[in-house]
Amino acid sequence: MPAAVLAAIVLADLLVGRGQSVIGLLTMPPLLAATALGRRATIGYGLLGFTAAVLIGLYDDQYSDARVTAQTIRLLGITVATALAVAACTLRLRRETRLAELRAEAAATEAVLATAESLQLSLLGDPPQVAPLESTVRYLPASRHAQVGGDWYDAFTLPEGTTMLVIGDVAGHDAPAAATMAQVRGMLRAIAQATGGSPATVLDTLDQVLTDLGLHTLVTVVVAAVDRDADGAVLRWSNAGHPPPLLARAGGGVELLARTPERVLGVAPGAHRTDHELPLLPGDTLLLYTDGLVERRGAPLDDGFAWLAGAWEATGGEPLDRRCDELLAELGGRVDDDVALLAVRLPTAVPAQPGAR
Repeated sequence: MPAAVLAAIVLADLLVGRGQSVIGLLTMPPLLAATALGRRATIGYGLLGFTAAVLIGLYDDQYSDARVTAQTIRLLGITVATALAVAACTLRLRRETRLAELRAEAAATEAVLATAESLQLSLLGDPPQVAPLESTVRYLPASRHAQVGGDWYDAFTLPEGTTMLVIGDVAGHDAPAAATMAQVRGMLRAIAQATGGSPATVLDTLDQVLTDLGLHTLVTVVVAAVDRDADGAVLRWSNAGHPPPLLARAGGGVELLARTPERVLGVAPGAHRTDHELPLLPGDTLLLYTDGLVERRGAPLDDGFAWLAGAWEATGGEPLDRRCDELLAELGGRVDDDVALLAVRLPTAVPAQPGAR
């Protein structure tokens, strides 16, 4: 384009004759070059424009006493236009370089976050299946962290038929927290298998093991055991400093299973831990979650609990996975802390497990 404009101006001057000068238009080629080409090309077109102006001035007899001042001003204008074009070209190239760097950084960050999220999900494993209970899990990483952290969910069945449900949170939002979470998750599974399923015993044993192994970390966790029978099920749970589970009854109504708070793991091994118990009926739903779901900056925690109860009750009757999705959708896609969810629902007809009490 700059070359075509330069040629057109020269041709136009030749066509209009010596009495008419269009030399002033030769400021255009370097300015056009600055919008798309590099600094060298811009300087080159500026020199070509200046040279063409000198030669056309000779052809048009612009150096006579009456015209030399005007011709000098034209040549000065082309020089100034070239200088401005080079400056504009330099700014454009710097801006384009910075934009390219930002795009590369964004792509690298996106790749790192995608890898981190994949790592987190691989540590959590495949969504647990604890038939005949219906179960759904969700994990939402914090918006301002590295997509890995200490939140986890788990569900598994013991040999005698008890279903174990776990939600927990290891302090931290980085790779070490995720690694510790994987260790704690595995140890809790092994302890539950060995101790027979009492949630309080599982937590007490895990707390002691963490101390014996020198894993100095804080862990909040809820462990729940579901024993099915012909009439429904019995829920037993113990809570180590974690947000209370939410129970939604099939007939309507929700309640937080809040009891007297007991210490988080990693503070005082040997602290007394309690099993709590209540009956479950067919169709009842239990929601376990981490604190990122209910904590809000500058808002009391009770407000988060009230919101959760209202939001969960408002979605009553919908499939379990859709209820979890709608719950997370209300967060707006940005959370200050990781969120893990584990929701389980008793089927409307519950077969008794072997050896149920």
